[in-house]
Amino acid sequence: MYRVEGMAAYENLSAGGGRLSEAAPAHDRKFVTALARGLDVLRAFTPNEGVLGNQEIVTRTGLPKATVSRLTYTLTKLGYLSHIARLGKYQLAPAALSIGYSTLANMRIRQVARPYMQELANHAGASVSLGSRDRLNLIYVEHCRSKAAVMLRLDMGSRIPLATTAMGRALIAALPEPERDWLMSHIARREAERWPQIRAGIDRAIEDLATRGFTLSVGEWQPDVSAVGVPLIPGDGSGVFAFNCGAPAFQINKERLETDIGPRLVNMVRNVEAALNGH
Repeated sequence: MYRVEGMAAYENLSAGGGRLSEAAPAHDRKFVTALARGLDVLRAFTPNEGVLGNQEIVTRTGLPKATVSRLTYTLTKLGYLSHIARLGKYQLAPAALSIGYSTLANMRIRQVARPYMQELANHAGASVSLGSRDRLNLIYVEHCRSKAAVMLRLDMGSRIPLATTAMGRALIAALPEPERDWLMSHIARREAERWPQIRAGIDRAIEDLATRGFTLSVGEWQPDVSAVGVPLIPGDGSGVFAFNCGAPAFQINKERLETDIGPRLVNMVRNVEAALNGH
């Protein structure tokens, strides 16, 4: 779980476009800037933008062009990138995949939660996801869907915003107040004029979590998406997670979210928590 004293070193990351290579204070002698810049390059690739040239990587990372050229060359030699000669661009290679796969394979909460998630997805005719924070976003680390309904175009590895989604608000609401305030200050900085409206949604989510055990987002992330969210903080210190259950708005209305799916998601998360604790 993130701590406030540890968060200061990550302040530049919080705006979503911050770079790992900027994450540490100048006096931090243990911080290896060259390594951080290499990771910046790998992070530039996304599920929707899987093939990038050096100039595109420069734009996404803010690193100098000469630095990017050296890093893509090195990462290609190490097997983390593949060079597509006919395009003059790069894509992630199997060595990079092995890192992510190892992370997922050793994330016990995924294995424990999946059968419960699938059961709820089948009941709701919707999708159920598990996510963890990545800067000011959430990244899906597990995803289950019902075969009987129209699904959102999201899957493992998808990123969604913290501030306007049910899952993100659940995670924010579950944080200790100092950590929550730190995170919200950076969301406010990024959102600027939209912040008062977004803040109202987060405040409502904090109250909903305290009174009902789940949070809502009905058309606040995307106009046609409705979802509920519930947080989970495993006792083993492996991080802060959140679950959601969502679907297109025409498929699930707010009343059903509040009276059926929300309470069922709360119960599901309690079952996952108990299973993680060996009960």
